[in-house]
Amino acid sequence: MSQKEFTLDKFEEAAEAVKKVTQETKLVYSDYLSVQTGNRVYLKPENMQFTGAYKVRGAYYKMSTLTEEERQKGVITASAGNHAQGVANAAKQFGAKATIVMPTTTPLMKVNRTKSYGAEVILYGDVYDEACAHAYELAELHGYTFIHPFDDIDVATGQGTIAMEIVKELPLVDYILVPVGGGGLATGVSTLAKLLNPKIKVIGVEPAGANCLQESLKAGKVVTLPNVNTIADGTAVKTPGNVIFPYLQKNLDEVITVEDEELVVAFLDMVENHKMVVENSGLLTVAALKHLNVKGKKIVSILSGGNMDVITMSSVVQQGLIFRDRIFTVSILLPDKPGELSKVADVIAKENGNVIKLEHNQFVSTNRSAAVELRITLEAFGTEHKNQIIEKLNEYHYQPKVVRTNI
Repeated sequence: MSQKEFTLDKFEEAAEAVKKVTQETKLVYSDYLSVQTGNRVYLKPENMQFTGAYKVRGAYYKMSTLTEEERQKGVITASAGNHAQGVANAAKQFGAKATIVMPTTTPLMKVNRTKSYGAEVILYGDVYDEACAHAYELAELHGYTFIHPFDDIDVATGQGTIAMEIVKELPLVDYILVPVGGGGLATGVSTLAKLLNPKIKVIGVEPAGANCLQESLKAGKVVTLPNVNTIADGTAVKTPGNVIFPYLQKNLDEVITVEDEELVVAFLDMVENHKMVVENSGLLTVAALKHLNVKGKKIVSILSGGNMDVITMSSVVQQGLIFRDRIFTVSILLPDKPGELSKVADVIAKENGNVIKLEHNQFVSTNRSAAVELRITLEAFGTEHKNQIIEKLNEYHYQPKVVRTNI
């Protein structure tokens, strides 16, 4: 593929086209993250799009480039998430038939939301790769146009319109942080950013458990990871795109990886400080801010999506509270005598700790009179407050041991 595939004219064409299906996502200045990092941090909230993610940009622009005959024959893709809804919505806008192949393990909520745009949903295979292979078979059989989630020049051009909006709103931006799964978003954003201003640094951010682009860049060619393991399911990709890889090599300045634990804490930060729900993949660029060794720079973190089911959300919030020492569990041994529990509760109350769970184990010792175990799960204001409570329990000779918290 030639670099001529991406032109400023095409990006401008795409920027005009996607206005028909996108919500304006103006930059949000983050006081909290700016203070934390010593930079001027802005958020690009693509989680606020109608479909909950940026994917509709690439899907809609791709649809706009198809001939009327191709649209009439229909389009097809494979996706378990945001791309499915993007293609379904784009097809609806053009009055085209869309078929979406989703793994059988896809949550019902995502299936129903994709159907709500008028798409036909076929559940096939246990994983994305099996669903994708089936989608290609159906495309061949029925003459559908396959719209790839990321390894497509037109799709990447549509995603790149985000960079156009960022630069128009913040012309002197120094850094743009972009999540990386297969690389379509990173390709479009980095390529357009460099066309507009070569001085802009574009940093790709991957989950540490799915760093296929980082490994490919090291090898100088596209490589496939043996497996992926991350809570950032939208970027859990084994192989980056072959077509777009040369552009990633040329235009990305660096790739940073972050651990899942950092995403959990970032979720809590976004909910508490910005009142926004951002899915784990969209939080990659927030978590990466602490990995940048710069000060005083204008930085934009792209929040790629906000589609997260309530059960996952609940789990992430709980884990975030545990990581921040705002919920913790201690085990103490005390004599099995009336009034002992009351004494412990009194110590905790005086330190403003809030007991949310108690477990009493009488069988920890053969001599119950000598000791029974009490496991107490507490709420605290943070690490300092937690240590204060533990220190006070030590003063009363309860010898608390911090143990794994299971809520």
